[in-house]
Amino acid sequence: MLSVNIAIFFPFLAALLLLFIYKKVSRFHLGWFVLAVPTMLFIYLLQYIPTIVRGETLTYVLSWIPSYGINYTTYIDGLSMIFGLLITGIGILVVLYSIYYLTTEESLVHFYIYLLLFMGSMLGVVFSDNIMVLYVFWELTSISSFLLIAFWYHRKGSRYGAKKALLITVFGGFAMLAGFIMFYHMAGTLSVREIIATVATFKNHALFIPAMVLLLLGAFTKSAQFPFHIWLPDAMEAPTPVSAYLHSATMVKAGIYLVARFTPIFGGEATWFWAVSGIGIFTLLWCSFQAIRQTDLKALLAYSTVSQLGLIMSLLGVGSIALYNGVNNDLSMYTQATFAALFHLINHSTFKGALFMVIGIVDFQLGTRDIRRLGGLIAFMPVSFTVALIGSFSMAGLPPFNGFLSKEMFFSAMLNLQSLDIFSLDSIGVLFPVLAWIASLFTFVYSLIIVFKTFFGTYVEEESTVGFAEEPKVGMLISPIILAIFIIGIFFYPNGVNKYILQPAMASIYPFLQVPELTITHWHGFNTEILMTLAIVVGGILVYFALDQFKVIYRIFPDRWSFDTLYAATVERVDTVSARLTSLYMSRYLRHYLIYIFVFLVISVSAVIIFTNSFNFTLAHDRPVRLFEWLLVFVMIAAAIAILFAKSRLTAILLNGVLGFSIAMFFVLFRAPDLALTQLVIETVTTVLFLLCFYFLPKWQEKVQETKIDMKRLLLSIAVGAIFVITALTVNSERLFVTISTYFENAYELTGGKNIVNTILADFRAFDTMLEVIVLFISGIGVYSLIKIRQRKGAKDIED
Repeated sequence: MLSVNIAIFFPFLAALLLLFIYKKVSRFHLGWFVLAVPTMLFIYLLQYIPTIVRGETLTYVLSWIPSYGINYTTYIDGLSMIFGLLITGIGILVVLYSIYYLTTEESLVHFYIYLLLFMGSMLGVVFSDNIMVLYVFWELTSISSFLLIAFWYHRKGSRYGAKKALLITVFGGFAMLAGFIMFYHMAGTLSVREIIATVATFKNHALFIPAMVLLLLGAFTKSAQFPFHIWLPDAMEAPTPVSAYLHSATMVKAGIYLVARFTPIFGGEATWFWAVSGIGIFTLLWCSFQAIRQTDLKALLAYSTVSQLGLIMSLLGVGSIALYNGVNNDLSMYTQATFAALFHLINHSTFKGALFMVIGIVDFQLGTRDIRRLGGLIAFMPVSFTVALIGSFSMAGLPPFNGFLSKEMFFSAMLNLQSLDIFSLDSIGVLFPVLAWIASLFTFVYSLIIVFKTFFGTYVEEESTVGFAEEPKVGMLISPIILAIFIIGIFFYPNGVNKYILQPAMASIYPFLQVPELTITHWHGFNTEILMTLAIVVGGILVYFALDQFKVIYRIFPDRWSFDTLYAATVERVDTVSARLTSLYMSRYLRHYLIYIFVFLVISVSAVIIFTNSFNFTLAHDRPVRLFEWLLVFVMIAAAIAILFAKSRLTAILLNGVLGFSIAMFFVLFRAPDLALTQLVIETVTTVLFLLCFYFLPKWQEKVQETKIDMKRLLLSIAVGAIFVITALTVNSERLFVTISTYFENAYELTGGKNIVNTILADFRAFDTMLEVIVLFISGIGVYSLIKIRQRKGAKDIED
């Protein structure tokens, strides 16, 4: 199963490869090479479907940091398979679509590298078993999506949307990380499967509910649930392939995946039910209501996306009731909600991906997405209209499209809540079907807006468009047409998806239950659900024709009271306060920054010594100071004082070198030749670098004046020196623990090295040494760059 890990890292490797080949294949569109990545991964995942259907889980463990229980563990089960197929399958269509959407004049190498990074990160999220590894990939999705949203960075809206998405999703990610740490504290393991298996042992733990809340914060921010939904509409400034991929099929589904994955842990809890289903149903209602008022087609689709995610989230919350201890009869009544959530997850990816691509085509061809400037496109773009009709009516929940099937299941799940007498549902459970019906009515209305406002009416080229109303190249239509075919195909053959995709996922969400096998049927008779659908159609048509009068209601919700305004005001206020605070201490003078550091050091260390009564030392057991040591001390004191009165930079550098070389002599006297050699090398290198830097700096133009002693700085320097001496004497005299040197004395047994200093540098603190080398290397590159820039500038001045 090593190939499972290779599959996750394959997009990362492909992204790295692009850096080396993109110039060599510049004659071709880079997308054709990238297309092979999701295609190969999709085919790879398909071969495991029979194994997953048999109820097997494919796992692989790669040891990473075993001392902390952090291993790179991957596994494929029914739930992760759904998301893996969506990530790679929709990825194929998005890459194909992007080949015709993005021209070679764009920075394609950056776009596809970001896209591949995101693809690999999403695969890592859904296939990771270790929660810390999952978190790493989770944050990588935020970073890569930030890069994709800001791809057109020259646009102010793109930069704003990317920043907004990053701030909100990373905030949720940090909350989720805290929740994961609580999981480790409660369960003693970082494995998702082990946490689920041992959930009964820590359900009554004090951290159980806080961990749940923090986990949901991560899920809600990533899936743009209310009130964190505000980032998604602004993220629509990204290119349409990004919107179709991130915001309809993959990134926003990560929160859905997290809730589904942790349902076996928190399912059956009242807090979990009300948080997931309550926030979900309100998000569905609020964002479907907000979608109607939008005049930009992508903004409308953004709000519709959030609304549909709320629908899925509410179904997962309702389905979690199946794990409640008091529910023992007719599990299909409750598990049907989770089944509907998974089914609508797939359906949503098909119809929303198709709609995003069609709207992208309209924008690509005409140069506008403004509904007020569109109309009459059916005569010029019949294929695009057909796909838009199929996608919109599927989203509205009409037959013969797949959205109708999952929408009817949604109604059934909401109606079933009225019969429960737990979680206070016997009194307020009726609100769920009412809110679901109202939200579905709004969904039907904005679906009509997409179709009729865009493609019907009168087309006026001079006023409504800036491009040409015609179908794009055939290649650009392939992806949305394929999705439209899936929309219809799933409606007529839903149980193929049910058997091979949905049922294995249900077993993953309910590992402790014998889940009844559910069958998808097209017709259930004239029941309440079909009557609700008919009422939606009639009511939606009436609202659509009275749209101008209906929009008066939005005056009750002015923009200045929105969460967008609150976010913008908060960010602006934080920027203002931080700028003022920064201006108080950022004087751009190095000496001021050193004063801040030293003052803080003196105050903090002094406070610790005083309040802990640690000022106690004795010199009785110390060895006497020899003559050579006294001489070196006086040389260092003289050199340090002389630096203050140096009249040139060269003199100051040489005196500073005296200090460093004197320390090397101390190492020689203390019989530490390795340290002495290291100090000599470092001091030589830094002295040379100082000389090079100051050589290229402008000459010192200040007039030599009589040096004045600043008493404040003198006292501060004395205080710093005194605090170091006091600390050293105190630590040496008050040894509370056995000295750590006894551990390093076993260097030969522990590391196989006979030289303790070498083993400390190379083995015990290898990472620290490596970072020191990297810092020195970066500093060297910086100095080299400054020298080269200076030389080039001088050569240019000579030429001029």
